[in-house]
Amino acid sequence: MCKCVLLWHTAPVLNKPPRNKAPGDPAWRDVDTFPSGRLPPNSRDWLLDEGSLTERLITASGGEFRVERLSQCWQQPLLSERRLLGLPGRQRALIREVVLRCHEEPWVYARSVIPASTLTGSLRHLRHLQNQSLGAMIFQQPTLQRSEFQLALLPGQSDYIHPLVRQDEPAWARRSRFLVEGKPLSVSEVFLRHFRT
Repeated sequence: MCKCVLLWHTAPVLNKPPRNKAPGDPAWRDVDTFPSGRLPPNSRDWLLDEGSLTERLITASGGEFRVERLSQCWQQPLLSERRLLGLPGRQRALIREVVLRCHEEPWVYARSVIPASTLTGSLRHLRHLQNQSLGAMIFQQPTLQRSEFQLALLPGQSDYIHPLVRQDEPAWARRSRFLVEGKPLSVSEVFLRHFRT
C-alpha cells in the first residue's frame, strides 16, 4: 500500500488513492506512426510543440493560469513508464498528478513519474512542488534534453485520467522522457475538453 497525498476540491487530505486498481496503461505510439491527417488540425501544433506547455498556456489564457495538484504518491510506475525510464520492475517512483487550469477550467491533466534516483542532489526540491509547475522548473535547466513524443487517443473515462477530470469525450494525450542533469523523468499531458487553441 502506498502512502499518497491527495488534494480534493472540498475533501481533506487522504492517505491512499481513491482507486481500486492501478490506472490503465494507454497504448502509446511514436508520433511518426500517426498519419498527419489523423491528428486534429487545431490540436496538432500543441501536441507536437517541444517548448514549455506551461508558458504556452499562460500566454493562451492571458495569464489566467494555475496548477492544481491532485495527488502525489510513491508507487510502482506502469509497465510502459518503467520501460520509458529504464526502471527495474519493482522500483517505485514519485508519481504526481496535476490539472492545469486556465480561466479556472481544467485544460490539461498531467502525470509525472520521477524515479527516486532523480530526486537527489540539486533536484531534491522536486519532491516539494505543491501547486508549482514542474515544467516551469525543468525548462529553466540549461542541460535539459527531451525525447520524441509518444501520442495516444484516450477514452474520456480512461482509468489513466484522474477521476476528478474524466469526461465523456475522448482526449488526445502526449508524453515524453526528460533528462535533467542527466537524470530521467517522464511527463504525460492529456488535453481535456475545456482546452481551447
